Amino acid sequence: MTIEVGSKLEGKVTGITHFGAFVLLPGGVTGLVHISEISHSYVKDIHDHLKINDSVTVKVIHVDENGKIGLSIRQAMDNPNPAPNGRRRSGGRYGGGGRQSFEDKLLRFMKDSEERLQALRRSESKRGGRGGRRG
Repeated sequence: MTIEVGSKLEGKVTGITHFGAFVLLPGGVTGLVHISEISHSYVKDIHDHLKINDSVTVKVIHVDENGKIGLSIRQAMDNPNPAPNGRRRSGGRYGGGGRQSFEDKLLRFMKDSEERLQALRRSESKRGGRGGRRG
């Protein structure tokens, strides 16, 4: 069986390293899913996402002249990052999924930052903080 770039295949995880997972493909060939191609979200530890002998759907993203095969689980997903309740996810702490302007995000960040600084100043004044009496 020839492996073509762009094709989606079923495979089985045969090995896990700190940089990715090895997947056995039909025809007995093995490819590598780099850690950045496992999920649309940040992957700190591959073991949180995959285990040995897991069946996975992968997309072939690279085949080099030496026969090394680059795979992606992330690109093989039909619906990347679905929200559990069916709604779109926001763009993170200060984001709105691209719907907020930069100025809106900046204003929100500045407000949050100012509130944190005020809380820090209050806690320092209660403890004596900077400039407190020394004996």
